[in-house]
Amino acid sequence: MIDALPAYPEYKDTGLPWLGDVPSHWDVQRLKTMLREVDRRSTTGRETLLSMTRLRGLVRYSDTTKKVHSARSLVGYKICRGGEIVMNRMQAWSGMFHVSPEEGLVSPDYAVFRPLGDVSPVFLGHLLRSPRMVAKFHAESKGIGSGFLRLYGDSLGAIHAPLPPYSEQREIERFVVSLDRSVRRFIRNRRRLIKVLNEQKQAIINRAVTRGLDPNVPLKPSGVDWLGNIPKHWEKNRLKFLVRNVNEQTSTRQPDEVYVALEHVEGWTGRITLPSEDIEFGSQVKRFHVGDVLFGKLRPYLAKVTRPSVKGVCVGEFLVLRRKNEALLPEFLEQELRSKLFIDIINSATFGAKMPRADWDFIGNLLIVYPPTHAEQLEILSDTGKQTASLQAAIDKANREVSLIQEYRTRLIADVVTGKVDVRNVKCEGRSVNEEEFEDIEEVEKAVDLLEESEDDK
Repeated sequence: MIDALPAYPEYKDTGLPWLGDVPSHWDVQRLKTMLREVDRRSTTGRETLLSMTRLRGLVRYSDTTKKVHSARSLVGYKICRGGEIVMNRMQAWSGMFHVSPEEGLVSPDYAVFRPLGDVSPVFLGHLLRSPRMVAKFHAESKGIGSGFLRLYGDSLGAIHAPLPPYSEQREIERFVVSLDRSVRRFIRNRRRLIKVLNEQKQAIINRAVTRGLDPNVPLKPSGVDWLGNIPKHWEKNRLKFLVRNVNEQTSTRQPDEVYVALEHVEGWTGRITLPSEDIEFGSQVKRFHVGDVLFGKLRPYLAKVTRPSVKGVCVGEFLVLRRKNEALLPEFLEQELRSKLFIDIINSATFGAKMPRADWDFIGNLLIVYPPTHAEQLEILSDTGKQTASLQAAIDKANREVSLIQEYRTRLIADVVTGKVDVRNVKCEGRSVNEEEFEDIEEVEKAVDLLEESEDDK
C-alpha cells in the first residue's frame, strides 16, 4: 500500500538546509555533473515544433492548437532530442522542466540539457520539478518580479541535487510511471462522472428557466429556433431592454468594496472565492453594486456568471448588468444566463481564436424569457436549487477528490525522488498502485495527512 511506504534505514546530513537529509548511500552532486547544456540550432526550421505545457510536458505544437505559429521562420530555434531535458528559463522558478519525448524544436530562449553518465532522464525530470529543487531555482533566478526571473545554465549547474545509484533511479522511475498511470485513470473516471452529473444538472436548469415547472403548461413559439417553445403566459424581451450594461470605470477601490477577477469566480456555479491578501491593480476596473449580474465575456464557455452579495470592483472582462425592468429578478437572470443553453449560444458568436470574447451587442440582443410574476420566478429558483443540490454536492466531492489526488501525487513523487520514502521493494507490475485505494475521499485525505506527518518527522 502506498500509505505504508517506509523511510530508508539510514540517512546522512547533506549540509544544505534547503535539502535536508538524504539516504546514506545516495550521492549529492552539483547539477553540472548530471547534465550538460547543448545548443543546436535549426538551419531549415522544418523539424517538428514542440510546445511546453505545465501538465502534459513537451508535446507537439500542432497538438495544442490549430493556429499557425506566429514566428515567420523557425530557423534558429533550438533542437532537442528524445531523452533530453528542456528548461523554460523564465519559468524555472515554477518548475518548468520536462523531458523531450522526441526530436524537435523549442524556443531559442529555452535551455536544452543532455543527461550525463548514469542519470535517468525521467528521474532527473521529476527531481527538477520537486518543491525543494524548485524553491532553490527560484532563489537562484535573476531578475525583477516573477514575470522577469531567469535561471541561467551556470546558475543551474552550481546547484546541488541528490542522486541515487542508477539501478535505484530506474526503480523510482518504474514506480512513478505506475503511479501516474493509476492517478490518470482515477482522474479520468472522476471527470467522466463530473461531466455526467453536470449534464444532469444543466438539463434540469435549462428546462426550468425556459419551460417552468409545470410539464402540462400551454406553450407558444418563442420566435427563436434555439430557444423553441415557451410557456404561453411567460414574458419575453431582449436583454438590452431588461438591463443596462454598466461601464463605470475607476482606478480606486473603497475600503468596503471587494475586488473580483475572473479567477475568483467558479464556472457554472457563480461561487466567488476572494483572495485573502489585498490586491493591487494597475489598470482601470469597473464598479458594481449589490444585485448586479457579472458576466465573464472572456472565454464565455467557462460560464463565469455571478451575482455578488456585496459591492465592489471587477476586471474589465466582466459585463456588469444592472436591471432596469423590475419585472425580472436579478437572481432569475443570473440562472438563465448561466444555463448551458444560453452559454452555448453566446459562445457560438465569440471572436478571437486564442482568447475568444463575447460581444455585448450580441448578448444584449438575446431573447430573455421569464415568468410574469416574481413569485413564479422564485418558485422556479427554489425548486431548481432543491433538485440540483445533490448533484452539485456530488460534483464538488468529485472535484475535491481530483484536487487531493493531484496534490498527493505531486507530494509523493517529491518524497520519492528526494529519498524521503523507499520504493525499492514496491512491485510495479499491473496496478501495484491501484485506484481502489482512493475510491473514497476519506482515503485520499488520509494519504495526504500521512505525508504531512512523515514530513514533520524528518
